[in-house]
Amino acid sequence: MSHDIIVPIIMGSKADLSHGQAIAKVLTALGIYSELRVGSAHKSPLHVLHILEHYEADPRPKVYITIAGRSNALSGFVDANVIAPVIACPPYADRFGGGDIYSTLRMPSGVAPATVLEPEAAALLAAKILALGHEELRKRVFAYQAALRAAIEADDRDLR
Repeated sequence: MSHDIIVPIIMGSKADLSHGQAIAKVLTALGIYSELRVGSAHKSPLHVLHILEHYEADPRPKVYITIAGRSNALSGFVDANVIAPVIACPPYADRFGGGDIYSTLRMPSGVAPATVLEPEAAALLAAKILALGHEELRKRVFAYQAALRAAIEADDRDLR
């Protein structure tokens, strides 16, 4: 795995770990180095700023992925404090009937994290963004998508 690009995955709490691990698994399959971190915009904003200062000082191309449910201030907070793209991937909570997603979808002007609800899709979007300036990664993303297509076509053949 190459360490010339990085995807910091910042979770609002350790309760988001399974979501973060699902994202990291796809990134690893695509040969992208990622790091899982925990920081809350509500409970530990200075800690989050310290995390962001660390990554922003790192010259490698990067895309941040944030994971926070309920009142998702983390995604907007990260986006407002970094130059690199931010992908918000909030976990779905049955107990809120999806209503908690609105805090991710409605951001103030000047704050623009993308929202992707499926962990695997968030990882793929990060890979596609990073692939814009990375030819080898572009090839890996193409191969990954080709494998997904081949699996669907195999399922179709099995049904006939």
